[in-house]
Amino acid sequence: MSEPVLEVDGLRKHFPVREGVVVKRTVATAKAVDGVSLRLEKGRTLGVVGESGCGKSTLAKLMVGLEKPTEGSVRVLGTDISRMSQRKMAPIRRDIQLVFQDPYTSLNPRMTVGDIVREPFEIHPDVVPRSRRTEEVKKLLDLVGLATEHLNRYPHQFSGGQRQRIGIARALALRPKVLVCDEPVSALDVSIQGQVINLLEELQRELELSYVFIAHDLAVVRHIADEVAVMYLGKVVEQGESAEIYARPTHPYTQALMSAVPVPDPTARESRGRIELTGDVPSPLDPPSGCRFRTRCWKATDECAESEPPLAASDGAPHPAACFHAGSEVAS
Repeated sequence: MSEPVLEVDGLRKHFPVREGVVVKRTVATAKAVDGVSLRLEKGRTLGVVGESGCGKSTLAKLMVGLEKPTEGSVRVLGTDISRMSQRKMAPIRRDIQLVFQDPYTSLNPRMTVGDIVREPFEIHPDVVPRSRRTEEVKKLLDLVGLATEHLNRYPHQFSGGQRQRIGIARALALRPKVLVCDEPVSALDVSIQGQVINLLEELQRELELSYVFIAHDLAVVRHIADEVAVMYLGKVVEQGESAEIYARPTHPYTQALMSAVPVPDPTARESRGRIELTGDVPSPLDPPSGCRFRTRCWKATDECAESEPPLAASDGAPHPAACFHAGSEVAS
């Protein structure tokens, strides 16, 4: 196994919930990320999937150093950034960049496209000499499929897909080794999603990039990811190679997610069993005891309420799952 370019170990991010007007007091704690361990190897794509509110975006911010963890560590190319100051983080930011979810709000509307893509060079002046920056910006725009005459246009003059390409060009400006893509296609039309995914795959081959690809669309993740981690309420509940996860999901939550993926073949759609989960997602302020999924799980037993299942491979299972009753059988 090669040295990971990105590794998180025992990562936790808890947000205090405070009340009071004059004197603020902590009344609860929201456990957004609660004990996540992942590793990403060079040239590979790690897909992180789960429902809205499961902690995916918080995990992305922790990975790139925009948030500091409550516990645990984040290592980028072997360097622990989890307790690093913003000043010391500056050189590390060249190696890991974030592609934001919403291309409408992640670009400054008062800046031209040329200024947006050039800005990383202003912050890191030793990357590209001032005399070559305009030429480098043109190369970046060409790399993501935009014309050089777009340099002096503003973000509102572009479509959603073009805006996301601008965001990707900006992220690539410092020649990073890792891109953390936080739902980069969720705000785009389906046809445009395919174009952006294809672009990301081409860039990965050309530039030898490694991706953390965060999404709630399992069909998109299946297309791009080499490995998949499934999150539920701040924890990874199943993890393994993409082909294994999609062919044989073993955690009940993953099985329910897979059953909701649209199938284009009407015959196969009718023969496939659909798992409909009951109840609402518990609050991260007061997660259930033991297994966090047990309140919506058809396999739940008393053991699930008494102790938390570890993320481990059970007998005969192809990959780790945090479930005492992990298996290929699904709800009837």
